[in-house]
Amino acid sequence: MSVLVYTENWEGKFKKLSYELSSFAYAIAKEMGSSVTALSIGHVADDELKSLGKYGVSKVLNVQDNRFESLDNKAVADAIAKAVASENAKVVILAHNNEGKAFAPRLSVKLNAGMVTGVIGLPVSVEPFVVKKKVFTQKAFARIQIKTDVKVLTFAQNSFDVVENPVDTAVEAFDPQIGDGEFTTKVLDTHKITGKILLSDAEIVVSGGRGMKGPENWGGLEEMGDLLGAGMACSRPVSDDGWRPKEEHVGQTGKIIAPNLYLAFGISGAIQHVAGVSSSKYIVAVNKDPEAPIFESADYGIVGDVFKVIPQLNEAIKEMKS
Repeated sequence: MSVLVYTENWEGKFKKLSYELSSFAYAIAKEMGSSVTALSIGHVADDELKSLGKYGVSKVLNVQDNRFESLDNKAVADAIAKAVASENAKVVILAHNNEGKAFAPRLSVKLNAGMVTGVIGLPVSVEPFVVKKKVFTQKAFARIQIKTDVKVLTFAQNSFDVVENPVDTAVEAFDPQIGDGEFTTKVLDTHKITGKILLSDAEIVVSGGRGMKGPENWGGLEEMGDLLGAGMACSRPVSDDGWRPKEEHVGQTGKIIAPNLYLAFGISGAIQHVAGVSSSKYIVAVNKDPEAPIFESADYGIVGDVFKVIPQLNEAIKEMKS
């Protein structure tokens, strides 16, 4: 019996998210008197796979099959389900991101397993198995009991610290025996954004709203992004008006992100926007309106003119870096 965690890799490398999931899985396994097995799909070096052992993973099942490069949700879910059966896993943990939210429902059906998405911490109890998540657009909390033998969880990023719990780690080749007919997705062309940090990977995000007054005023925010090594984001009205690219839109109807630091400039804080960024570890808001709703969600706030605050912050960052 084990806890199975699906660890994504990016071009053969694990990122903080994978280590956070591993740390979370180890903490659950400890409460259950169990161990952690990780499933990795893709070409990842043994040293990189063994790095998961630093965070409590005692076994890594390594799938190296070029067919999975098509990112076929059905095939990946099948592979995870086969790993669950092989390890007799009782809890399956995935990231609460686009991939995890695509795999989890399929797994729930395949395994006849109860599923809870967006879990924000360790189980309230393991017998019965009760977990906690945010509901009503992040305005309330719910405790949900899962009664099935196997439980599927997607875990909200930045809800658990990366904790080192070194264990000996065995890496095993794993063949889930997925037939060619299960791979129904074909990748015809690939376009990658280069020269900028992806929002899904960014630890720091700099974001602007209608308070920036026009696309010509984004220079200061872009400078801040470069200084901090941050991803760039915006509110929906900004992307709708064509001030910024659509891929920078964050919020309930855009990308849902969870960086360590989210800096919001000239964003009023509509509930749809806040729902997409509320999992950020820290939110800093700058707005000239002291009654702006964004301040209700912010950990730190500055009431002031963004066109005065941004240059001052940039100078302070430069001074700190020097």
